[in-house]
Formats: sequence, structure tokens, C-alpha cells
Amino acid sequence: MLLRDNYRIQVIVGDITTLEVEAVVNAANSRLAGGGGVDGAIHRAAGLEQLQQACARLGGCPPGEVRLTPGFQLPARAIIHTVGPVWQGGGQGEPVVLRSCYRKSIELAASQGLRSIAFPAISCGVYGYPHEAAVEIAVSEVRACLDEGMPVASVVFCCFSEAMADLYRHSLEPQQ
Repeated sequence: MLLRDNYRIQVIVGDITTLEVEAVVNAANSRLAGGGGVDGAIHRAAGLEQLQQACARLGGCPPGEVRLTPGFQLPARAIIHTVGPVWQGGGQGEPVVLRSCYRKSIELAASQGLRSIAFPAISCGVYGYPHEAAVEIAVSEVRACLDEGMPVASVVFCCFSEAMADLYRHSLEPQQ
């Protein structure tokens, strides 16, 4: 765990749908329709029908943007849906879009008074983003947001494997 000023960042391996944080981030598709991976797990755990209805009312979400729904049956009060980039080699603006996912998620959490947030590894599943590059972007953007004073006290990077968690832990080590 990284402790810094008034916030903390931690890395865990686990199920994001069970975390007791105020907001979980959903790595969604642009239709906000649920699907596989973390998106499907969040939809099922939150209450598939309720969450699908709430998402349908939002009318989708473009890559790099965010949308908010209640957490429904999750321990989290809110779900922040964001659409990460599909990896196409890195020359199609993917890093900019991925940074935006993290920044806008934290900005939205802060604007809603949500002080703890959990992120999955956005775009690292079927969207094919190279893990090391995605983790570097995630950690640097979250640190930048928190260093700018955004009022989020706790950030959790919730990983699907120990290998992924190790990438986050390494990226969070103090640079020398």
C-alpha cells in the first residue's frame, strides 16, 4: 500500500464486485450492455435487470468517457462505467483514451463525494492493451489526480491475477 499525504493506493487480487468501497469502476463496452469479464461480473452482481435498465437510459458511452449508475446490489454505492480503448498497436490514440478513463473516473467520483474507488485493469482483457503499458498509465494518471488534490482518499487496483497485481506493485514502488 502506498500512503501519501491524505490518500492511499492499494493493490489486491480479488473480486471487484465484493469490495466495500463507495464506487467501483466498470470496464464497459460503448453500449453499456454488459458482456464478459469484469463488465459481466458487475452486471450480474449488481442485479442484471436493474443495471441493464439504468444503463439503457444512459444511451451508451464513448471511449474515454464515464457514466454513473447506482451500485444496486453491490456493496459499492455507485458504479462508474468507462469505456477503454481497443488496442490497435498504440498509434490510434489509445494511451490518451486510457488516461482519460482513469482521470474522468476519479473526477466523477470526487464530484459525487465518493471518497473510495476501485479500478479493474481497464482494457487489459479482450480489448488487448499490453499489460505493462496499461498499468503504467493507470498508476501515473491516478497519482497525478490525487497529487492535484482531488478529494478521493482511497484507490484500489483490483486485479484478476497475482501476475497483474505484481505489475501494479512494481509500478507503485518509489522511483529512485
